[in-house]
Amino acid sequence: MKTAFIGLGVMGYPMAGHLKKGGHDVVVYNRNPAKAKQWKDEYGGDTAPTPAEAASKVDIVFCCVGRDSDLRQVTLGENGAFGAMKKGGLFVDHTTASASIARELDAEAQKRGFDFIDAPVSGGQAGAVNGKLGIMCGGSEAAFARAEPVMAVYTKVAKRLGPAGSGQLTKMANQICIAGIVQGMAEAFSLARAAGLDVEAVVEVISKGAAQSWQMDNRYKTMNANEYNHGFAVEWMRKDLAIGLDEGRKQEVSLPMTAMVDQFYAEVENLGGKRWDTSSLFVRQETARKGNKG
Repeated sequence: MKTAFIGLGVMGYPMAGHLKKGGHDVVVYNRNPAKAKQWKDEYGGDTAPTPAEAASKVDIVFCCVGRDSDLRQVTLGENGAFGAMKKGGLFVDHTTASASIARELDAEAQKRGFDFIDAPVSGGQAGAVNGKLGIMCGGSEAAFARAEPVMAVYTKVAKRLGPAGSGQLTKMANQICIAGIVQGMAEAFSLARAAGLDVEAVVEVISKGAAQSWQMDNRYKTMNANEYNHGFAVEWMRKDLAIGLDEGRKQEVSLPMTAMVDQFYAEVENLGGKRWDTSSLFVRQETARKGNKG
């Protein structure tokens, strides 16, 4: 399959690599050309100077950028991919963005004669590197059927949830769950420490019962060691939670826990943790606990 990948961040870089290692022809575009050259040197394939050039000769374009504004720029902006897409082509967007832009781009793609899928991912950098991502998709059944076997090279599970926007809505639910779980762990570990318990021993027991989660399995050791220079950055989680909170307002759904944890993440940023892993809620929790003790 002839493919393009737009956006070579911590997720896109290894995902594009899996496509190439999986036997597909891959041309990449990145805002920083040096990163695109680095990818080419590592995996082969080719680079393009613009999103349009990347999209012009391929069957499927994959994309993973930062925000709605970045996505709009690489699709509809000057030298954007949508202006060069083949009739009957497919654009698969792995960006975590709003449901509204997914619907907007789907409508625009239909006007231009190609398909669009919003396909945000979960699993973090480790999932991207190991090819074990969960992918939540919105779009037509036919478009998903075309995309799924190609995405399989970096996928643990991929599922179509409904029409355009459904993938992004599902990702919002995913991030809300993560925020609540991490805050729960931060509070639990803080209580354990304050009471003189060994956090490692506590987790050994509770992780074998109903409290078990991916976050507990993969983050409790680094949380207990106050190590946060890894994983999914706080600033990106705040971006995702803001999208979810905005959707909650549109749907008239109260999201009090999400709003509270978002503010806790703002406190983490004020502590210097903008780029820390999201598990750094424990820093904020411990700072507050020790402050309360005077």
